[in-house]
Amino acid sequence: MAISEQTTPNIPMKLDIGEQRQARITGTVLIGLSILVALVFAMDSEGLAVFRLSRPTDTLPIPSLAVPVQSFNYLVSAVLAFLGVRQFVRGGARWTSLSLGIGMAIAIAAFLVWATAGKSFSLTGMLQATVVRAVPIALGGLAGVLCERVAVVNIAIEGMLLAGAFTGALVGSLLGGIPGLAAAIAIGGLFGFILAALVVTYRMDQIIAGVVINLFVLGLTSYVSSQVFQEYRTLNNAPVFRAYKIPLLGDIPVIGPMLFQQNLFVYGALIMVAVSTYYLFYTRSGLRARAVGEHPRAADTLGINVYRIRYINVTLGGMVAGFGGAWFTLGSVGRFDENMTGGRGYIGLAAMIFGRWHPVGALLAALVFGFADSMQQKLALLQTPIPSEFLAMAPYIATIVVVAGFVGRARAPAADGKPYIKE
Repeated sequence: MAISEQTTPNIPMKLDIGEQRQARITGTVLIGLSILVALVFAMDSEGLAVFRLSRPTDTLPIPSLAVPVQSFNYLVSAVLAFLGVRQFVRGGARWTSLSLGIGMAIAIAAFLVWATAGKSFSLTGMLQATVVRAVPIALGGLAGVLCERVAVVNIAIEGMLLAGAFTGALVGSLLGGIPGLAAAIAIGGLFGFILAALVVTYRMDQIIAGVVINLFVLGLTSYVSSQVFQEYRTLNNAPVFRAYKIPLLGDIPVIGPMLFQQNLFVYGALIMVAVSTYYLFYTRSGLRARAVGEHPRAADTLGINVYRIRYINVTLGGMVAGFGGAWFTLGSVGRFDENMTGGRGYIGLAAMIFGRWHPVGALLAALVFGFADSMQQKLALLQTPIPSEFLAMAPYIATIVVVAGFVGRARAPAADGKPYIKE
């Protein structure tokens, strides 16, 4: 007699305690946001929020986007409540991250609509500023990716950015923009080489080495800025690289101004991210670099020179950071101010973690921080009732939220931060 096979129904796997706790916390946050949007952003809010999608100079103008404030925000509140309740009913690692991301995005949209009630502002201009302000963060994050993929923690990104900004302003004032940019890249590479020497050859603690470079650069540039630049102002008056519109692509509505009407630094950052991604994940040299970051001893037994690869990648990371530092002077204001990087190097590290040690991920994370930075400026122009000091905190609050939410889920290279001693 044939034995019939019994099919067992697909029973969903039970979540472990950590995932259940994470789902409950996420659900609570989303429901709290739902209540906040309903009571603050939707109640007693009337009129329309108008977002201009075209500028007077655009070749192909498109109509503005008018959003009814109260209806939109009540809809957002309902979606947030649904996502929150769903976390209590059917949580999960994948759904928790997705729900939290969607919830934060639409909550920010509700906030923007509330702040723009009865007014209008250029959404295209805000997106364009987002890309511009994401450049130094993306380049700082990319510098961190190149270093940490070979297991060297680069806390010195802030100092390298500052050194690049200072050198770009000084050399640019004396010799012009291109020599200033080349000098900024070179000084970033020099500090990358110094960091590699300290942590690879002399096996100095990587965190301490990075902090030493940061303090040295900050002290030196602050002294020169206050004692020399104040007296000899011609040494701090560099030319600025202007925006260049790419034909045809620059005429695309919204996307054109955002991506194809930018200066050298935006295009350079996009090219560097693409080249770095290809280098790390599609070349033999990139495979060796990642092997050094994951298991240096095994790489050494296969004949890979661990020390040389770490030197090369950390120096390249410094050069990328030097290019990013030049953005502050040659790509923005044309002059150097004391500590003008404002912690963007540390935010770049957060972007690297948020982007899971991938160049494209770091770029996307940098856009999040750039959006927070540009948003606080737009809100100041809209004269929202929020104090300006709190608006200025927006990029740093975004950093705390992102790192607190994702640092535990991202996995660094296995040998990250560990010195290697060749036997």
